[in-house]
Amino acid sequence: MGGSAPRRDHHLPAETTSFVDRRGELTQGRELLARARLVTLTGPGGVGKTRLAARIAARVQRAFPDGVRFVHLSGVHDPALVPLAAADALGLHDRSAQPPLDALVEQVRDRRLLLVVDNCEHLAGACARLAAALLRGTEGVRILATSRHRLGLTEEHLMEVRPLPVPDPDGDLSAAQGYPALTLFADRAAAVVPGFRLTPANRASVARLCHRLDGLPLAIELAAVRMRVLDVDQLLDRLDDRYRFLTTGSPAALPRHQTLRAAVAWSHDLCTLPEQTVWARLSVLAGSFDLETAEAVCADTAPGGDPRPPEGVGRLLALPHAAVPGRPALPAPPSDGPGAPARPAAAPTGTLTVLPPPGLRRDDVLEAVAGLVDKSMLCRETGPGGVRYRLLDTLRQYGLEQLRRDAGQEEAARRRQRDWMARRAEQYERGWFGPGQPETAALLRADRDNLRAALDFSLTAPGEALAGLRLAGTLWFHWHACGASREGLYWLDRALAAAPGPTRERARGLWVAGLLAAATRDFPRGRRHAADALALAQALGDTAEAAHAEYVIGVIRLFGDDLPGALRHFEATVARGPVPGQHLSLVGLDQVELACALGFLGEGERAVEVCEQALRLCERHGEQWVRSYVLRMLALAHTVLGDWPRAQRHAREALRLKLAVHDVIGIALTLDLLASIAARRGAPEDAALLLGGADRVWADIDTGRWGSHTLTSVRRDSEELAVLALGREVFERAHRRGGALGLRELAGHVLQEPGRPPGAEAADPPPHEDTAGPLTRRETEVARLVAEGLANQQIADRLVIARRTAEGHVERILGKLGFSNRSQIAAWMTAQR
Repeated sequence: MGGSAPRRDHHLPAETTSFVDRRGELTQGRELLARARLVTLTGPGGVGKTRLAARIAARVQRAFPDGVRFVHLSGVHDPALVPLAAADALGLHDRSAQPPLDALVEQVRDRRLLLVVDNCEHLAGACARLAAALLRGTEGVRILATSRHRLGLTEEHLMEVRPLPVPDPDGDLSAAQGYPALTLFADRAAAVVPGFRLTPANRASVARLCHRLDGLPLAIELAAVRMRVLDVDQLLDRLDDRYRFLTTGSPAALPRHQTLRAAVAWSHDLCTLPEQTVWARLSVLAGSFDLETAEAVCADTAPGGDPRPPEGVGRLLALPHAAVPGRPALPAPPSDGPGAPARPAAAPTGTLTVLPPPGLRRDDVLEAVAGLVDKSMLCRETGPGGVRYRLLDTLRQYGLEQLRRDAGQEEAARRRQRDWMARRAEQYERGWFGPGQPETAALLRADRDNLRAALDFSLTAPGEALAGLRLAGTLWFHWHACGASREGLYWLDRALAAAPGPTRERARGLWVAGLLAAATRDFPRGRRHAADALALAQALGDTAEAAHAEYVIGVIRLFGDDLPGALRHFEATVARGPVPGQHLSLVGLDQVELACALGFLGEGERAVEVCEQALRLCERHGEQWVRSYVLRMLALAHTVLGDWPRAQRHAREALRLKLAVHDVIGIALTLDLLASIAARRGAPEDAALLLGGADRVWADIDTGRWGSHTLTSVRRDSEELAVLALGREVFERAHRRGGALGLRELAGHVLQEPGRPPGAEAADPPPHEDTAGPLTRRETEVARLVAEGLANQQIADRLVIARRTAEGHVERILGKLGFSNRSQIAAWMTAQR
């Protein structure tokens, strides 16, 4: 278990535009990282620290067998979340009872990896504590940070990221092509004016413009976008006019942060009034967001032109498992040109107060978003569900300044954002027990910064605490099923303290906090919260929340190794049946835990009966997450009965589904079970390899397997059988090989997918691979549409084929993959991705 597993998924941010040459800085950064364990790239906003850090990390990634991980902090504003953001970037899902930072250090103690921590300046103290703990508690972890200011540690090596060099506009420009600032301008200008290039006729003006912008990459990019409607000389004249509004001195003497501010303010002035308003309101959003979120936060009117309800209620989303069709390119609003109507003169302060246009409709928001993308104010990127957008941090800060100039606008926008995220969370919870779980998990992950912002607003704004408690409780399935127990418990602790009244929201929050506390092995705390939740729910007459609290009480008995008590508890709840309002996931989990207790107590036949009942419930709804647990329990029951082939088949199918929803705990438990099956059916080398893989996955969760006697004894028994058959030396060799496999390679071996022999490194697929495993290109297309939730007729319409042809493709896919229903295809496709 001391070995490090090589990982190929480096999670570096994708580059959407070309990277202008910084060979000197790249070399310097690599050399610094070779001799120092903490390197901080410093420099003003807009100078290119993030892009440079990503490039340096990409150049050195081969030196880090445990990978390179990128921690984005621009959307994090609470210092307590910094260790959790780092753990998330590292793929760790700690369930131990240690403080988050201590647990993080413990989990990476023996690993060799590079952690890139981006945008540290607003969380400098927390980032310094993170860096200090990692430097002093590990030997193989190195940190590359970006910040406008140093972190202040003695181990820190600083590297100043300077603006791009610019030639003297009045000097010899015969070698102008060799200056990165001019190359950057020409590259970005060519993106909006095809065919643009540096020539003897324009290079002096380009050099003068880049000189005026102090060689700051972001400022140069913002200016180059205006080449759509202006030539270089017009651009320079208008920028000079803008600078005269900002200073009474020489523009060339402006400090660099004022230079960038001038460029941003100038770009802001060139936006239409709706674009300025949308820019300002979008600044309350953290991280990336989709168009529906932008509309909900920015629009003053609901669809059809009716005034927006006071709560900021937005348009209902499609069900989370529904397909999200690709959007056509957004039409760009008319750009300002030389003949455009004159705009109001800028105020001497250099900013315009945003006065929201009356009745900003959703269609207006769409047009404004299109215009902001066109002007490079908004970054467009792909994500789960389709197109997403992001404001660069510098532009977001400027937008917030504009928003705060109009009293009450910021709070109104933040409340609309919170209301929208709450509606989205409620809808996801309603649809969780269904076929769209992988998509829902991905969408929630993409929205995590905005969920944090919504929770933070609720727990800091007067009178909003109950809404925060409601949101934190609604997300129970996200915290519990998707590996976010630590963060969920953090928000619930704050919300329960802020909203102490005897409400339904508090009953919900208490049992969720109890479940998450139990997941971190704090059984006394979990038991206390669950008991309080049950008492409050009964006092309120809320039978659904009482049933949910009872589930948590039973789980704590089960994982606290009180198997007879857990059996009696779940026999009673399953016999009672579901109560009105009880979430179907927890109805199914009652049956899962009953089967678990029966299996561990040796009652295999009864466990099989319970599992078959639970399977029928899941299959009626196309559900995958609970179904994966049912299949694991079915595998356990068949091990009790000695039916190893059935046990293995059910455990493999459970693993497929757990991979689809990225249920890390479930993956670890299932690998343990598969190792046990292999050891008992006479495949000791396979058992050793699986134990190595399972131990590696558990290392990202809790090496003590929650301190559960049952779980540790199963693992110990498997090892003893394998060692007895192989000898210690052969066992250790196979165990190391399993621990060195990435999760994808290990799963490929377990599921016996073609092209993935044990121990072989699977190459990353090309970004637009046309086939998936044994399927043809057309079958892969059909499988992708099945995974999006489309019915046969919808697939036929999308591919312009007959419905019977679509049905035939689906039947062939099921036959090739050995599946019996469409939800299995969806889970398999998600795992392939």
